[in-house]
Amino acid sequence: MASKVRLYVDHPLGEAQTVPLGRDQAHYLFGVMRLGAGAVLSLINSRDGEWDAQVVQVGKKGGVLICRAQTAPLQSPPDLWFLFAPIRKERTVFIVEKAVEMGAARIMPVQSDFTQAANRIRQEKLQAHAIEAAEQCGGTFVPPVDDLAKLSRVLAAWPADRQLMFCDEALIGDPVGLPDLPGPWAILIGPEGGFSPAERDRLRSLPFAHPVSLGPRILRADTAAVAALTVWQQALGDWR
Repeated sequence: MASKVRLYVDHPLGEAQTVPLGRDQAHYLFGVMRLGAGAVLSLINSRDGEWDAQVVQVGKKGGVLICRAQTAPLQSPPDLWFLFAPIRKERTVFIVEKAVEMGAARIMPVQSDFTQAANRIRQEKLQAHAIEAAEQCGGTFVPPVDDLAKLSRVLAAWPADRQLMFCDEALIGDPVGLPDLPGPWAILIGPEGGFSPAERDRLRSLPFAHPVSLGPRILRADTAAVAALTVWQQALGDWR
C-alpha cells in the first residue's frame, strides 16, 4: 500500500541511506501524523526521485529514517520560470501552490510599478508553501522561490535565450498569439491594477517578450496565474 505521508528532505536519498530528522519534521511525523517505529512514508528531495523510507528511530527532538526502495524517478518540470507580482497574502500563497502543481521550475516574485507595498513577501514562508504543494500533489521536484526583486532589474539581467510570455490585459479579447519557439521560457503576470504604461512599453520593446491575451475578460491576478500556466503548458509544455 502506498504511503499517505510524503515529506521533503534536504538530504541524499538512496538504497539503505539513513535520513536524520530535525525537530519540526519529527513533530510533524510523530506528533501530528502519529507515525511510530516501523512506519513507512515517502521522501522527496528534488534530486533523487521518490523513495519509501521506514522510521527506525523516534524522538521528540528528532528521529531517523532509512530508505528502502525507490518508488518513482525524478520528474523534472519544463524549463519554465514563473514571475508574478505579489498580492494579498492568502492569494499569493495560492499562486505559489498552483505554480508548483502546474510545473513551474522556478518561482520569481517581482515588484512592479503598481505592486502594493503592503504585499511584501517572506521568501522562506513561500518556499515552505512550495514544499507543501509538492508533497501533496505527488511531485518529486520542488521549485526554488526567489526573494522579491524589482521587475526592472530582473528584465535588465534577462538571459537572451529565454523567451517571455507577457500576459497583457490591454490585449483583452485578442487571440492568445503564443509563438511556438523552442528553448527555455518564462511567464509574467502583473499585479492588481495591471502593468504601468512605462512597463508595458518596455516589455513590448524587448525582443524576447511576447505579449498575449488571456481571453475576453480581465482576470484577477491569481486566476490569471492559473490561466497563463494552462495556456503555456497546453501549447509548449509537457502536457502535449
